Amino acid sequence: MSEGNLEKDAVDAASEEVLLATPFVQQLVWQLRAQLPHGSWNGKSDQRLLKPYILTAEERRAIPIVGDPNPETLLRLELFYNAIAVAIELETGQMVSPMTKMSHEGFGRIVLIAGRLVVVNKQLREVHRFGFPSLEKLAKAGSNLVSESIEMICAWPAVAKYGV
Repeated sequence: MSEGNLEKDAVDAASEEVLLATPFVQQLVWQLRAQLPHGSWNGKSDQRLLKPYILTAEERRAIPIVGDPNPETLLRLELFYNAIAVAIELETGQMVSPMTKMSHEGFGRIVLIAGRLVVVNKQLREVHRFGFPSLEKLAKAGSNLVSESIEMICAWPAVAKYGV
């Protein structure tokens, strides 16, 4: 292996560690580990736990355009948005509740609500193909939703408070 490849691998590993350290990704890993009792996933790496969220272009092409989401995909979607909600809660101190309405065909909407404030409002389509092309895209998508939600809560704190 050439020195250039070794340097690239070292940079990739370092950037992967940075991505794994983001509050959203840490929360997603925690949510995944909490799904199996008795710590059966404790020995698995974070990268291995996150692998189902990563779909290469070839893997995405292999999934039909039209299809019903399976229970594993629905759980991944739920855990993704739960991780966003908890990351927002940890940063703001405001309880955030996810609400999902979806057809059996994988179309619908998910909202995250803090008090009376809707902090995330996402239209869901083709849920059976839910995934990201890389760990970087996964971390960026979740972290962006967390950041935008925190900004919204800071801009509208009275609406985000419970009991108002």
